[in-house]
Amino acid sequence: MLRGGESNVRKYNTINRRVFILSVAKGIVFTGIIARLFSLQISENKKYLTLSDKNRLREWRLPPVRGEFEDYYGNVIAGNTKVYQLHVIPEQVEDFKYLMVRLKNILNLSDKNFTKIIKKKRQQKSWETLIISENLTWDQFSKVNFYLHELTGAKPVLSVARSYPFKENYTHVLGYVAQASPKDLINNENIKNKHVPGLRVGKSGLEKTFENDLIGTNSVQRYEVNAYGKRVKQIKFQEGEKGKKIKLTVDTEVQKLCNELLSDRAGSISVMDIYTGEIIAMHSSPSFDPNLFLYGISRDDWKTITENPLKPLINKTVSGLYAPGSTIKPIVALSALENNIISPNFKVRCNGKIEMYGQTYHCWKDKGHGIVNLREAIKQSCDTYFYEMSRRLGVDRLFVTATRYGLGNRVFSNLYSEEKKGLIPSTKWKKNNIGSGWLLGETLITGIGQGYVQTTPLQLCLMTAQLANGGFKIFPRITVDKDQESLEKIKYKMDESLKTETKVQSSIIRNAEEIFNPGEKEYTKLFRNQENVKFVLESMFASTNEWGGTSYRSRIEDPKYQFAGKTGTAQVRKITKKQRELDLTTADIPYNERDHAWFVAFGPYKDPRYALSVLVEHGGSGSKAAAPLAKKLIKKIVDRHEEREKIRKRNLMEI
Repeated sequence: MLRGGESNVRKYNTINRRVFILSVAKGIVFTGIIARLFSLQISENKKYLTLSDKNRLREWRLPPVRGEFEDYYGNVIAGNTKVYQLHVIPEQVEDFKYLMVRLKNILNLSDKNFTKIIKKKRQQKSWETLIISENLTWDQFSKVNFYLHELTGAKPVLSVARSYPFKENYTHVLGYVAQASPKDLINNENIKNKHVPGLRVGKSGLEKTFENDLIGTNSVQRYEVNAYGKRVKQIKFQEGEKGKKIKLTVDTEVQKLCNELLSDRAGSISVMDIYTGEIIAMHSSPSFDPNLFLYGISRDDWKTITENPLKPLINKTVSGLYAPGSTIKPIVALSALENNIISPNFKVRCNGKIEMYGQTYHCWKDKGHGIVNLREAIKQSCDTYFYEMSRRLGVDRLFVTATRYGLGNRVFSNLYSEEKKGLIPSTKWKKNNIGSGWLLGETLITGIGQGYVQTTPLQLCLMTAQLANGGFKIFPRITVDKDQESLEKIKYKMDESLKTETKVQSSIIRNAEEIFNPGEKEYTKLFRNQENVKFVLESMFASTNEWGGTSYRSRIEDPKYQFAGKTGTAQVRKITKKQRELDLTTADIPYNERDHAWFVAFGPYKDPRYALSVLVEHGGSGSKAAAPLAKKLIKKIVDRHEEREKIRKRNLMEI
């Protein structure tokens, strides 16, 4: 047995060990707690602060504010308007069915729209944003925010949408925007980086061409939310940069008149400054309201547009290809004069037709024009005269002159992806593309703007402009550029080009000029003898202002508005002998078989500044359907000229 003292010592030692162990354990625990607190408060402070902020704060990236388009006078022709939207991210929703039922009641959604949303949700990934509505009313937007604590996963968004105040007047010039597609994200890195649900991007026209300039940068909103996810207050707003403003050379008042003149007709009107190349108006008809595409076009509206036989989706000004008819005759005449094939006094007897190798070629006037010289042939648009002149000229020499003045080439280089090149045929072209030799009869019909030749309305406007300015090359444009050359400098360069004899420069000299004058435009002369150009212009004046001219009925006596022009009637079918004998009026012919009506003009005649082309599809005669429209148009253009000049001079002072 142990003595009592020894027993007490052992008990005391045991207690001390236990106390020591407990103390050590407490020390370890305490040290661990301190270390953990240090880790939480100091080492991982940023991590947990971020996690805390994620629970407390919400961040929204907003669609970038798109840049605006303005006309020459500063009117906004494509702007922005605020819209209220509602987005839902399905993977953040606990009970999607419940949420949708609540939203249906709150927003008074129709069964059709409700079904459409459910169907759309099934077609996309759970983490992709589902847009419930792209254009909420203020009452709907306020109501959603009031019930937001019950609507987990719903996100009200204040966004911006494109607005086209002039509706169908600018559709084919500007194009339109619509929701970004997967293809847009793949093809454009800029769109991909700035993409948010509901982002609209350019789909056609200038909206698409200048997408990277217009798109802007995203704004960012940060909100503090409560435990239910309801917004309490805005913490921070980082405003994005608005897209660039792009100013066009177009005059809205002239553009609107073009739309009115072509109301209920298919066709095109183009107006151009003959020196600066500025596009004053460029309208394709029929058009449509681009605002229909902003929130997704309805099936009925889309059907109305696509099933319209007049084809409103086609930009006829740059992508419509047509036989130019007699509007090409000034170039044919100029080519013959420039190549010394004929003189202005060369005469031809017109009996209404000619026979060649068993084929009959008719003049538009059944009984013929009698004996005519070149001036009278242009004035009265005598086909027989141009058959003979073309026969002597040959298609290859005509090809050189026509392409030099803008036919058979795109007017804009990269502005409109849909722009067509057109076609001015040659013997080489036919051999390479059709595989057969050129026929003399094909030369004859090419000389009156039929056969293989195809042009766009804008090309004919450019052709007329380069004739009207005296025969100098110009560079068409539709945007106002601070680096653009002034009218005075352009005229000076043209005068210098006229004084300078044509000479072949060495490659060394040409390369040196390109280095020291990069981008310098040369307004070179397109003629060999300017007297030939003057003769053609005077003949066009006679065609409009002298009795017997094909557009005499559309003349204007007042010198302020007086203009010169050339009509054209382009056949769309071969006229049979029986049809020719019937001598049917335009109204008696089925619409799709009627001739296209053309008119090209420039004015004012004494001091020309503007050129225009008018096309009325299946309009019949150019003198009856197209020339009267030009008469109304030229008055508006001249009346607007003084105001336009004030703005031009003001712009030069600002530059």
